[in-house]
Amino acid sequence: MIDKSKKTALMSNLQDIKRNIKHPYLNLPSNWSYLKSKGIGPFISCAEFYNPKGEIVLWESRYHRKHHSNLDKSQGSTWWAPGSAGWWIGILFGIGSSLFALGSIPFYFNFVGTAFDSITFFTGSIFFTSAAYLQYIESTNAPRSIDSIKEKLHFLTFEPKRIDWWATAVQFIGTIFFNISTFNAIQSGLNTNQMNHLVWSPDAYGSICFLIASLLAWWEVSHALWSWKIKKISWWIAILNLIGSVAFGISAISAYVLPSTGLPQNIVIVNLGTFIGAICFFIGGILLLPERTKEKIEN
Repeated sequence: MIDKSKKTALMSNLQDIKRNIKHPYLNLPSNWSYLKSKGIGPFISCAEFYNPKGEIVLWESRYHRKHHSNLDKSQGSTWWAPGSAGWWIGILFGIGSSLFALGSIPFYFNFVGTAFDSITFFTGSIFFTSAAYLQYIESTNAPRSIDSIKEKLHFLTFEPKRIDWWATAVQFIGTIFFNISTFNAIQSGLNTNQMNHLVWSPDAYGSICFLIASLLAWWEVSHALWSWKIKKISWWIAILNLIGSVAFGISAISAYVLPSTGLPQNIVIVNLGTFIGAICFFIGGILLLPERTKEKIEN
């Protein structure tokens, strides 16, 4: 709540302050005023509104999506809320990341063999895809009204003006590429060209998608190219996912099979990059659980 003098000054200058910008998807009541916004390029990830009560209301894309989800049917605790899509997103990402980390450990590979190691990665990719799909659905069902009235469920939308829509859609596509790559890796007897075409190429595309999605998610949290908000759980989730995506990308580059040897360029970097990336995604996934129940919106 702003004090009376500030309220009077704000009201007298409201017409000069108000910007003639249409929010990409949020519908404001007719007696609310749009004050200002922040974001990268054409994307609005943070905005301020002035309501009839004399309050300046801060809106953030990620907070609005995560805390007002139409898919959250549970008021459960931080660590147990199976009625919440947000809870499942964190759990599924955590399981998928654990399997990727396990599959990248040389001791595990030597113990179970190539076939079971490949199955481990494929199983992990299924958990990734499940989590990414729920995350996309969570995005498409972010309430269109500021007061978070329950609305009709949306399973497929096209909202190119929303940074979170792009981030979740691109990540979901990336997980499908990982499904293809890890499934093809289960096959035995592939030659070098087949390995690069069926396994390495979709892995590289998936890594590129993850990097793009993580950058978009980072910009959504930061409202700028860079930010330093170490007290915010969402900031840590975004930067961990970004680091994880970079590690996956380095691993993918190193996994290219050389025709001269029939082996990856650098198997040590492949395993290390995958392991580091998986650990970052695991921590990021687990942090989604307290973010859902404890994160507070702030400037």
